[in-house]
Amino acid sequence: MKKIKPLAFYLPQYHPVPENDEWWGKGFTEWTNVGKAKPLFEGHEQPIYPGDLGYYDLRVPEVREQQAQMAKDYGVHGFIYYHYWFGNGKQLLERVANDVLQSGKPDFPFCFCWANETWSGIWHGLSEKILAEQIYPNEQDLIAHFEYLLPFFKDERYIKVDKKPLFIIYDPNHLNDGDPHYITKFRELARKNGFDDLYIMASNKLRDDLDFKSMGYDSKISNAFQKAWIPHIAKKEYISHSQYYKNRIKGLIGIKKKEQPKVNIQDAKAVVNDLKFEESNIPTYPCILPNWDNTPRSGYRGIILANNSPELFEQQVEKAIGYLEDKKDYPEQFLIIKSWNEWAEGNILEPDRKHGFGYLNALKKILNKHSRNE
Repeated sequence: MKKIKPLAFYLPQYHPVPENDEWWGKGFTEWTNVGKAKPLFEGHEQPIYPGDLGYYDLRVPEVREQQAQMAKDYGVHGFIYYHYWFGNGKQLLERVANDVLQSGKPDFPFCFCWANETWSGIWHGLSEKILAEQIYPNEQDLIAHFEYLLPFFKDERYIKVDKKPLFIIYDPNHLNDGDPHYITKFRELARKNGFDDLYIMASNKLRDDLDFKSMGYDSKISNAFQKAWIPHIAKKEYISHSQYYKNRIKGLIGIKKKEQPKVNIQDAKAVVNDLKFEESNIPTYPCILPNWDNTPRSGYRGIILANNSPELFEQQVEKAIGYLEDKKDYPEQFLIIKSWNEWAEGNILEPDRKHGFGYLNALKKILNKHSRNE
């Protein structure tokens, strides 16, 4: 069996940019959402607090070095940097990747996920306002996009599959509707620039039973976690035992409880129990989530995966590796983790104050166990 290679999605929105200053106020970063979070019910653990790395600024090279070393120490093979190219040369949050390329540091594998979706304010209190629209205007813009990516693809640290640069596309349907020949043209440009091809992977956004092969993809990231999650989604209010009895007493003595908005909550144990990885019509790599609570961004419109723990994450890692053990024909044994540092979604491998290195230890423990068994 080939070596398991965990790849973790990496969010670069931890430094100010002019656009975010305009939309959200001067100095906005992802930490702004994290810090302003409030508990929405009794027992809701918000805000959450970073652990060893603190409230970092990704413009600082030492921070990026610390993250890479930490990831390496606990078995993460590489980062998947979110990449934002909206068309007509418009980019956002490209500073981190550019610095990584130009400095040659950290010495840690990476690749890109093109987050090809429109940025809307709807989830952040700006109603239907379009902040940055994803478009595919013309072939000149496609060529400019590829030429921007080319120095990254040529970098020795860039993750390749059979010498083909790995490029992940977040929304295959959006790209297919906008320009169905985009992937074909990108592949042609790769070959013209000395590569055998590109290795194009679809993200976990779409379900696994679509015809990704005919859309031009070599592989995809499994949608199994979302599939296991959906049946458990229900609007409800999470209350502790003590609050339950307080509410009963208030009801008995005639004090009417003020109606509170409900938030979507699912029990992590039930979701992990139902998690089952399945193939699509192309190689399908398992994707696991350490945790999830995006109420810091979305308030009562958010979703919470409750009662999570490093032990449940261990079970996910076990299931993912068990699935990969039967896929000896896959060119690589990628295990996708969402995410390294999406703090405002409560979706993190990095240490926080509650669990410390619990999730990283869980990953390392199961990886070591299987490497000993090989």
